[in-house]
Amino acid sequence: MNRKKWVRLDNASNIFLAAMTSSDTKVFRMSAELTDSVDPVLLQQALDEVYENYVLYHSVLRRGFFWYYLEESDLKPKVTADVLPPCAQIYHFDRRELLFRVFYNQNRVHLELFHALSDGTGALWFFEDLLKAYIMLRHPEAFKGLDAAEHDRLNHQLEDSFAHYFRKDKKQNFTDAAQSAIRSVAKVSQLTGKSHAQKSVLPEENMKKQKRRVHQFRGKKTPDNRPHVIELEMPVKDVLALAREQQTSLTLYLTAVYMLAVRKASQDFQPGSAMAVSVPVNLRQFFPSDSARNFFSTTRLIYTTDENGEANDIAAIGRTLKEQFQQQITPESLEEKLRTLIAFEYSPFTRMVFRPIKDFILKLVNYISNRNLTIAISNLGKVTFPDPIDGYIEKMYFHTSAVRPQFCAISHGEHLTVSFTSPFVESTIEEQFVRILTDAGVAVTVAANKVSSEDLEGEIS
Repeated sequence: MNRKKWVRLDNASNIFLAAMTSSDTKVFRMSAELTDSVDPVLLQQALDEVYENYVLYHSVLRRGFFWYYLEESDLKPKVTADVLPPCAQIYHFDRRELLFRVFYNQNRVHLELFHALSDGTGALWFFEDLLKAYIMLRHPEAFKGLDAAEHDRLNHQLEDSFAHYFRKDKKQNFTDAAQSAIRSVAKVSQLTGKSHAQKSVLPEENMKKQKRRVHQFRGKKTPDNRPHVIELEMPVKDVLALAREQQTSLTLYLTAVYMLAVRKASQDFQPGSAMAVSVPVNLRQFFPSDSARNFFSTTRLIYTTDENGEANDIAAIGRTLKEQFQQQITPESLEEKLRTLIAFEYSPFTRMVFRPIKDFILKLVNYISNRNLTIAISNLGKVTFPDPIDGYIEKMYFHTSAVRPQFCAISHGEHLTVSFTSPFVESTIEEQFVRILTDAGVAVTVAANKVSSEDLEGEIS
């Protein structure tokens, strides 16, 4: 495999850097709960083996005059014990360090990764190969002739699929480039509020509703900016049965439950307000790609309550979300949106602007987007491993840093885990979420980290 000395960041990565804060580190965590305790020596051996195949993960992040870029390094990752707060900052502009870390706690293996390096799907490939390599070392008697890594999948890991699919190769003079960039900025700002499908397809009455105030949940921030993490574990078949009753997907069913929970938990909810959710879309399902870098888009779904502030029921919310989602995830709709973003990034006029100015623009776009969102969700779907590896993994978990209430879902075997992250100490939304599911007959197990000042006394200075 030919190794590149450096590669420019993809379209999605630049906004992560501009929007990163001490409380929203743009770091996400994947975890696997194994059947036995973790051997750190063997985990380090497995990491060394898998790391060699993932050239992308050798990268450090550098700042140029005009753009950020990834540069190949000779650094080696080290397995450590789990002692940091969840999703603690990984990227520091004044340090030369890898953009991921691997650590362990009892029978759990964790991977944390800076989102500018990869998305959930790309990171899951690395994590799957790490778990395979470790389990084969931990239980050698059970394996013969099974390769730990999917090498064919890694041949195009450094490809920028955004540029491959959505960049128009068209030369422009300075005037045309400047006008194109200005139009792109304006359109990008519009896209942070609503999608093309929402603007053009929904009835006029719904359009008026969507201009109403978007509710944002308020609470007391955690004392040291660590995310409040609450993990739920439940039988996946029971939740799937409820989703099928509503004729919707598991993701949209959980999102509808989440919206209803927000409404029930919000004492300051104003009648007629809207609730908006950000949902990531894996573009690999529409545009084939083996890139391990970011290759996703987001769609914004909105539900407007009636004049009494009622959120109706899960079925009504689910129908609204399903209609909007189906309109927005067509290849044509996604391509139109992404061509606009790529045109702005590759405009000759934009290239001439210094990086700090680009950061300011992207930070402003992110701020506008945040004001138009209530919650965010992400579902990595079902994870499976080949036999007999699958038998050594009990559950999978996934969560991310959050500037607003958010949940991440992932399933393995019979278990569905939903991990909530929030910048707030309060857990009223999560309590309502659990109550809705348990009232529907789903058995839910709950665990949470320490976030209050009393809990953290002695841990923070």
